[in-house]
Amino acid sequence: MEKFKVTRSPLPGLLVIEPHAFADDRGFFMETYNRDAFSALGLNLTFVQDNHSRSKKGVVRGMHYQLAAAAMGKLVSCSHGAVFDVGLDLRKGSPTFGQWYGERLSGADHKMLYLPPGFAHGFMALEDDSDVLYKCTNVWSPAHERAIVWNDPAVGIKWPLGQAIVNGKDSQAPLLKDAETDFVFRS
Repeated sequence: MEKFKVTRSPLPGLLVIEPHAFADDRGFFMETYNRDAFSALGLNLTFVQDNHSRSKKGVVRGMHYQLAAAAMGKLVSCSHGAVFDVGLDLRKGSPTFGQWYGERLSGADHKMLYLPPGFAHGFMALEDDSDVLYKCTNVWSPAHERAIVWNDPAVGIKWPLGQAIVNGKDSQAPLLKDAETDFVFRS
């Protein structure tokens, strides 16, 4: 039995990963990352930082990325609650540049989203106390950190809840057309 089921999203490189959970009357056990199993799937990733956030219902965090010199891939999961997790393609020359893909992640379904470098990332908490965990392929670099405003009408992300709670920094991020990006698509 495979440890992980991988589904390719419509955006090249952005993957939905479902770990196999072993459940019994005590609960469940699953691997959320296994270097050898991921490598067998063609995902040769090295993670150097883990992040954990908790958000109340309606909170939007994003759309964050780091410039190419400190580019960061993320393996994102929701261990408790539920979120709508989104990746936005920022790779110049990509056939899907400026397009987004969203997936519901929850503590109940165990799905994960892998966003390679060159994608902005954000999510909306769909329940109170939603815990998002993400493994990162690079460390956080304040000098390289950038963002796209979460509700850019040209991008058109369809956030599932009507009301959003957004911090000042994220609400004042630039539109995609004005954002500093330096990623190049490589097929």
